[in-house]
Amino acid sequence: MASLIDKVNTLIKANLHYLVDQALKSNSIAVVNQYIREVEDNLEDLEDAVATVGGQVKTIRRKRDEYQAKAEKLDRDIDIFLTEGKESLAVAAQSKLNSTRRTAEAYTEQLATLEREYESLKDARLKLQAKLTAIKQEREELQALLDLAKAKEISTRTIRSLDDLVGSGDEDVARVAESIRGRLDKASAESEMLAESLDRQMDEVLERNEIDSQLLERKRRLGLAEG
Repeated sequence: MASLIDKVNTLIKANLHYLVDQALKSNSIAVVNQYIREVEDNLEDLEDAVATVGGQVKTIRRKRDEYQAKAEKLDRDIDIFLTEGKESLAVAAQSKLNSTRRTAEAYTEQLATLEREYESLKDARLKLQAKLTAIKQEREELQALLDLAKAKEISTRTIRSLDDLVGSGDEDVARVAESIRGRLDKASAESEMLAESLDRQMDEVLERNEIDSQLLERKRRLGLAEG
């Protein structure tokens, strides 16, 4: 379980800005897709771990309660035996009570440990789900940016070809080439404005997710939200 939590914490701490930057530098969202696959795989394992530990918590709590109930009954029986003068029965019951209490205490300690682990797993699941949601949003906008970049590359290559035509000496060809280049320049400028808008949106999404996460953590601390 510890290794799973370690892997999950590594994914939670991943810098989304860094992932986006790497994707933009390589002109590919492969690095983001790989991160999403890792998150989804570990989230599935985490869901199974939460269910398993949650079941163990219920089992140990039930056993703890059973032994505590037995201890309470034995405690009452000892008083009855002593009142009735049945010393040997009281001795036997006291010995059994001591053993039962030790078992109940052991289950109590085990339950406390499991409950801490259970809460830790649920908290990790919540954070990893939030991280997955954020990066999926980033991937959509990142894909749009990369599409714009590819279109701009094509425009740049076309403009260079047109530059060659402008200097070819044929006035009609040069005039048409210059007209096309002007249209491409306008399209390129529009693409740049859209790219800047997407950049701002990405930053706002990341900041919003961070704020939501901080507020959720504060609500849990104040008892206003479930773990």
